[in-house]
Amino acid sequence: MERVDAETLDWLVTSGIPQDAETVERFRTAKYGWLGARTYPYAEYHTLRLVTDWCVWLFAFDDAFCESDRRAAEIARALPQLIAALDDLEFGQEVDDVFARSLLDIKGRIIAYGDGDRLDRWRAVTKDYLFAQVWEAANRDDEVVPPLDDYIFMRRRTGAMLTVFALIDVATGLPLTPAEWRHPAVRAVTESANDVVVWDNDLISYAKESGEGNSRNNLVSVLVRHRGCSRQEAMDMIGEMRDRAVDDMVAFRPALEALGSEAVNAYLRGLESWVSGSVDYSLTSSRYTAAWQAHERSPAER
Repeated sequence: MERVDAETLDWLVTSGIPQDAETVERFRTAKYGWLGARTYPYAEYHTLRLVTDWCVWLFAFDDAFCESDRRAAEIARALPQLIAALDDLEFGQEVDDVFARSLLDIKGRIIAYGDGDRLDRWRAVTKDYLFAQVWEAANRDDEVVPPLDDYIFMRRRTGAMLTVFALIDVATGLPLTPAEWRHPAVRAVTESANDVVVWDNDLISYAKESGEGNSRNNLVSVLVRHRGCSRQEAMDMIGEMRDRAVDDMVAFRPALEALGSEAVNAYLRGLESWVSGSVDYSLTSSRYTAAWQAHERSPAER
């Protein structure tokens, strides 16, 4: 875990994404290797490096494009090189943009450890994630708190969870067949797991986001605005929503186990590891705890 954490930080620094020593230190103290180890505890070293590097890429992209004042048009203009890296460019080709160049590196490693089906799944959901950031930025630009149904639908894309779920069977070494990936029970349990993780994240990250422009893209803010409730009531509602989603995950298990697929069972365990591991990591990572500490100070101390 410590080795992967150190090597992932080296990978990020070598990519050229962090622009200053302060940013590098912030990523070092966040200990993203611990996130990889907790959410992919079954992964061998080389695939653990892959999935952890991908998570770090997502955090870096989030900081640069989503937790920032970048406008929707600016994010949209950044997409061509990113989409080209996903679809058209081959590993080793020259790429100017640091995010696109490191994205190409990730793609090359998925090809090495996976197959065409798994690469295509990851590419498809990664493009959904990137395009969803334009929607999120448009909310910031126009100071819009999106309606609840729109938010839930888009949060399943802005949260990037489908991109990390798509790598579960790369990390397990037990590939889902195309039919298994499209199976209604697999899709349903994936959606429920997605909801649990992103709603947990909305609660955990609210202190970090509440003073920033992206606070409108948070389920707490959505419920406060459109349900007319207090922040605490909104948080309680989210707790009830995520508990129902967990119940749904449990309810889908018999149908999944009835498929008799070792790969599907491993994928389900991978989803469960993400649900528990993401919370464990977030409750100890400086990415979130520093914001809670600042949020808990009195106004005079801030």
